[in-house]
Amino acid sequence: MVVAIGGTLLSYFQQGGPMMYALLLCSIVALIFIIERMITYYRVQGTTADIFSSVRQALLDGDLRHSLEVCESYTHPVASTLKSGLLRYGKPHYEIEKAMESVALHEVSNLEKGLWVLGTVANIAPLFGFLGTVTGMIASFEALAEVGLGNPQAVAGGIAEALVTTATGLIVALPVQAAYNYFSNRVSILGLDMETSSSMLLETFNELEERQGGRDRLTEAAPSDS
Repeated sequence: MVVAIGGTLLSYFQQGGPMMYALLLCSIVALIFIIERMITYYRVQGTTADIFSSVRQALLDGDLRHSLEVCESYTHPVASTLKSGLLRYGKPHYEIEKAMESVALHEVSNLEKGLWVLGTVANIAPLFGFLGTVTGMIASFEALAEVGLGNPQAVAGGIAEALVTTATGLIVALPVQAAYNYFSNRVSILGLDMETSSSMLLETFNELEERQGGRDRLTEAAPSDS
């Protein structure tokens, strides 16, 4: 069964002509990057809600060190972004926001690494298929001009090349495009999570500062013992 399938695929590959080598290269490159991206996203552990709630609770408890330990316990872009803000706690908010934005951009860049390759393969694979279609039809018409209509077998090779390369180009492009869309959607979601969690961390800092300011005002307003 396996031998028969392998023989059929090899036969199609041979019928497809030179463009099949380009399509084979596209499929191998795309597969490598898809596997690499899957491993990268698999390593993103934890959820944004769990990470932020743990960090916020530690801050409200007055334990900045524990909030940093929470971030370090996750391999998640949100955790890295929050950690950069926590390390600058007590500094002006614009400085904290700038630090978190810089880390978030770096994390997004890492998440997007290699996606342009998948997008390129998804776009050019059908073009290679259509190019094979053109070369196959040219070969068919050349054979037709030489032998005429009396020998359809001579024309069949070019037609087979035209059809096989078109089908192969689409077969390569469809799953690669689906993978590209999936990974791009993951990047968009994580980017939004980083932006939202950064804003919520600044709000938590405001809350802590207001709470601290309220205690200071109470202390100032307290009657003297003298």
